[in-house]
Amino acid sequence: MMDLTALPTQLSNNTDTHTQSANEATINNETDTQMLEANNPPVIDPNAIILAQALTDKAISWRIHNCKISQNIVTQDLSLPFLYHYDSLDDAIKQTNPLTPKLLAKFNTLMTAQEAATMIGIDNALLKSPWHVKVIGSLVVFSEALQLAVRLHWTNTGKETQQIYTQSKEDAILTDFKDWQFFGRIDILYKNNNQPLISVDEQSIDIETNKPLPLTIESNTEYQYLPATHALVVIAKLEADKAELPGFESAILERIA
Repeated sequence: MMDLTALPTQLSNNTDTHTQSANEATINNETDTQMLEANNPPVIDPNAIILAQALTDKAISWRIHNCKISQNIVTQDLSLPFLYHYDSLDDAIKQTNPLTPKLLAKFNTLMTAQEAATMIGIDNALLKSPWHVKVIGSLVVFSEALQLAVRLHWTNTGKETQQIYTQSKEDAILTDFKDWQFFGRIDILYKNNNQPLISVDEQSIDIETNKPLPLTIESNTEYQYLPATHALVVIAKLEADKAELPGFESAILERIA
C-alpha cells in the first residue's frame, strides 16, 4: 500500500521550491521591465495626433480665422522714467547737456517727453515722444480633416508697453510687430472620435516609470483648457517654427493694419 502520509510533505517541499523560483523570476522580470521602461520613450498610439507637431505640420490644411484684438494701446501720451527720455537724445545733445546731480536724482521719475525736455533745458522738438504699443489678440487655427480647432493668444510684447521711435502710428505698429509672439492660455476644440489627440510634456515625468506623461485630450463639443505646462510646449514649438508658418503673421498683420 502507498504511504499517503509522506506525499503531502514531499509535495509541499517541491511546491515551495517552485514558488521561490517563480517569485525570483517575477522579480527579475519586473526589474527588466522597469529598466526597459526607463531606457525607452513612452509608447504612443501610432494613430495618435500629437498636438504640437500637428500645429506646425505644413502638410495639414490649417485655416486661420477669427483673429481679433482684445487690447489695443498705441499712444504717445504715456509717461516714462526720465532715463528713457535722456537716453533717446542724440550724443551731441547729451554732450551739450550733461547729467547733473539734479538730473540724476530724477532718473526713475515718470514724466512725459515735454516734461523731460523742460527739466534738461532743451527745446521740446529735440526730444522725441515714443509710441507706446501694446496689442493683445487671439486667433483660431482649424483643420477640417482633423476636426480640431486651437485658440491661441498673441501679443507684441511681454512688457506693459513697448516703446517705438517712429514718425507715424502705423510705422510704430508694423515695426514693433516684427517681434510678435504667442503667449498665455491655449484652448482646444476636438470633435474627432476616430483618432486620439495627445500632448506630450517632456518635463512631466511619471515617477514610477520615469517616462513623460502624455495628456489625452478627449473629444468634446466645447473648448477645453490645455494645462499650462502643455501650453508652454505648444508655444515653444510654434515659436521655433514660426518663420516657416507665415499664415499666422499674415492674419495678425492684416488685423492690426
